[in-house]
Amino acid sequence: MAQKYLIHIGNSGEDYTCDAELNLLRGMEVLGRRGIPVGCRGGGCGVCKVAIHSGSYEARKMSRDCVSAEEEASGVVLACRVFPRGEMSLTVVGKMVKALERGMEKTAGAPEDAPVAQQPAWPSN
Repeated sequence: MAQKYLIHIGNSGEDYTCDAELNLLRGMEVLGRRGIPVGCRGGGCGVCKVAIHSGSYEARKMSRDCVSAEEEASGVVLACRVFPRGEMSLTVVGKMVKALERGMEKTAGAPEDAPVAQQPAWPSN
């Protein structure tokens, strides 16, 4: 049985578990949520770019057109090429941001840049 790790998505405040044998993108897809844009799933398009803030992971080869060596060294990677090796915290920075922020609205009295979830970021089918 594969080890599972808790993954926290900072943009939405959501958590999900991901098997160590699944890449982070596939782990998101397994949740059965709509609106997760995926591209090549092979590290060549950059759609699933994320910034890892904490946690252990294994990163496989990804296109330097999408992620520079400097970005990768600072934790910016493609979710389709990253496998969790412990609990992780990340922020979506690629084209998935629009899908993630869908359903997020500002509330009266809240700071202008403080989104509040009105529904799950990726609604269930």
